[in-house]
Amino acid sequence: MYPQIKGVAMQAVVVTEYGGPEVLREVDMDEPHAGPGQIRIRVYAATVNPADVLLRVGDIDEALRSSTLSPPYRPGMEVAGLVDEIGPDTSTGLAIGDRVMAIMMPIDASGGAYAGFVVVDADQATTAPAGSSHVEAATLPMNGLTARRALDVLGLQPGQTLAVTGAAGAVGGYVVQLAKADGLHIIADAAPADEQLITTLGADEIVARGPGVGQRIRQRHPEGVAAVVDTALQGDEVLPALRDRGQIAIVRRPGERGTSALHPERGITIQDVWVPDYTHATDKLDSLRALAEQNKVTLRVARTYRAAEAAEAHRAIERGGVRGRLVLTFHDDEEITE
Repeated sequence: MYPQIKGVAMQAVVVTEYGGPEVLREVDMDEPHAGPGQIRIRVYAATVNPADVLLRVGDIDEALRSSTLSPPYRPGMEVAGLVDEIGPDTSTGLAIGDRVMAIMMPIDASGGAYAGFVVVDADQATTAPAGSSHVEAATLPMNGLTARRALDVLGLQPGQTLAVTGAAGAVGGYVVQLAKADGLHIIADAAPADEQLITTLGADEIVARGPGVGQRIRQRHPEGVAAVVDTALQGDEVLPALRDRGQIAIVRRPGERGTSALHPERGITIQDVWVPDYTHATDKLDSLRALAEQNKVTLRVARTYRAAEAAEAHRAIERGGVRGRLVLTFHDDEEITE
């Protein structure tokens, strides 16, 4: 665990027992301090993601138990704030007071992002996009790196066609925008109310979401598309969209691994998207910052909640239909939505 100074408390939101949103507890915890190779971030914003719900209900209990952590557990996978401490022997281009964003893994020794201060390895953070608020910057690291990893494991070439399910969601939206920046042709699913959003994000073609989506894509592309990023986890429903020897990228939860192939007679390959592979990929995270500054990636905030309202934020994400990210805010000494 990270070294701590007893008696100096910070605000945190934790899970002491698994269950519904009501089990989230706002507590005081000892502030962590940066060790060698680490920085401490004064957190102003931390996002609420579906993975946080998995932690809260106990679906990643096995991964937590195999870590060095003990209860209470702290959710949260991405933060934004200010560097306020740099550990000894830490090589970083960051300085005290820099505005940063970082990806976090709740199963790591750091715990998750729902806290007033967090300590991360220096290579988990980079400068926040110029002109962004803390709330906006917090939406990029985990979701953006998940999208980046999905495209990297597929390894498509410019001009190839990619289908994206769940394109209106946070990860799906980033997949569309990053694929556009990579020069891919994108066909995405959307509900009628989301068609304008998906077009704005960069999709070249749109089909109706829901049952039969794979068939609708195949009607547009009789030869089949090169790959699918299935952020909506529709599985077999999207397979008709793929050409023989195509690829499907699927985001996995902690401890979950799938088979390497679907319908071997067609040679369709599953590519697992495992975002912890990019936890320390500073170059990838910084490339997302650059794209945000070039307005090629949109930082989408659905709503903000104070940390004390974490349970309500979890209820909102479980109701579904969120476009963009729900964000928890910490500290009141700086304007959060500059």
